[in-house]
Amino acid sequence: AREIGKKLGLREDRVEAVRIAALLHDVGKISVPTELLSKPGKLSELELMLIRQHPVESYNILRNIQFPYPIAQFVLEHHEKYNGSGYPAGLQGDAISLEAKIICVADVVDAISSHRPYRPSRGIEQALAEIREHAGTLYDPEVAVVCISLFKEGFSFADYEVPQAAQQLPLH
Repeated sequence: AREIGKKLGLREDRVEAVRIAALLHDVGKISVPTELLSKPGKLSELELMLIRQHPVESYNILRNIQFPYPIAQFVLEHHEKYNGSGYPAGLQGDAISLEAKIICVADVVDAISSHRPYRPSRGIEQALAEIREHAGTLYDPEVAVVCISLFKEGFSFADYEVPQAAQQLPLH
């Protein structure tokens, strides 16, 4: 997300806001039962509803923390889609903050290209194909183009080391 913001020409402080919001965007998943987050197979309507509440839960956790930018709002909007088909509010186009549009695209690339408890990684090429295919519908077209170009220019998640302290955190 940070690299997309940089390539879009955002000021350094806005890039930092994107970075912070991207790090915190799923904090609300703490309210979702763990077994639901790793459940293989199709989710029921109720299960889907619980998972789709996580942006609101994230917002509620972050809204009273004083940041120089509206981090909680960016986090709330990170599952909104360019065409209005996202959640929680069904925002579309310019009603969605640029920061949330960036986090949305970065989150999709990460989700598709990463291993999940319920499925193996589908790879970076499949992730970028998803972004390319839905640019202008689900994803902001400019953000999508910038994201794809970063990877074409050689960007890799492997270029970013996980901080030592984070490596020592227990996973369960």
